Amino acid sequence: MALAIALHVLSAVTWVGGMFFAYMAMRPAVVEVIEAGQRGKLWYQTLTRFFRWVWLAIALLLITGYWMIFKVFGGMAGAGWHIHTMQLMGLIMMAIFFHLYFAPFRRLKQAVAASNPQEGGRQVGKIRQLVGINLILGLIVVAIGSAGRFI
Repeated sequence: MALAIALHVLSAVTWVGGMFFAYMAMRPAVVEVIEAGQRGKLWYQTLTRFFRWVWLAIALLLITGYWMIFKVFGGMAGAGWHIHTMQLMGLIMMAIFFHLYFAPFRRLKQAVAASNPQEGGRQVGKIRQLVGINLILGLIVVAIGSAGRFI
């Protein structure tokens, strides 16, 4: 149980913390320091590295989360409202990430390969919006996951 909780929490912290850093710290700095024509390349390289960790985090969240539901709580009926809410919001976040990865991120990759900074900028804007949504959901999930059983 301790290993499952640790991996679950570390995976959530990696994903949500990475989004917080990218959205709240890196994005404003990039706008101030990096030329518009180079921003797509920087974001593509950065997100390529970060998304490897997100894929691992998603796998670990699903494995550890469902392991705890079925082995610790005895199934869905034994899990509290906060577990069900965390699960639903996590699945929504994953769906948003899958769309982000397979649509705007793929188009960003194509724009960078074609040296098309305008299209790259458009795709970065779409990614930013989706990350903003997922960041809000992720922060809510963290609050529910950590405090929900005490409500």
